[in-house]
Amino acid sequence: MANKWKDLKEMIDYSNNGIISKVIEKNDIGDVTLFGMSKDTEISEHTSTKQGYVYVIEGEGIFNLEGEEIPMKPGVLIFMDANAKHSLSAKENTTFILILNKIF
Repeated sequence: MANKWKDLKEMIDYSNNGIISKVIEKNDIGDVTLFGMSKDTEISEHTSTKQGYVYVIEGEGIFNLEGEEIPMKPGVLIFMDANAKHSLSAKENTTFILILNKIF
């Protein structure tokens, strides 16, 4: 990372009816990515081999984690075990940080 800090609010961006992802940091330990989901977009059910955290910055949506519907609203932090099935849907423009940690 060139800078030791980022202003996430300045990085937020939305596409028309799509999803934008911006890698903030990627290294041997894990990944940090900023996601901007346009209103009424979805990310279908999937898994990751890494454990992760989702921190909602703005917007509103639903995060489905192993069948549990978790409201996505500013300030919500979601923990995911590795290989947990999850999906997302944005009710309005929604931005979140995804942090994935490699398990050693």
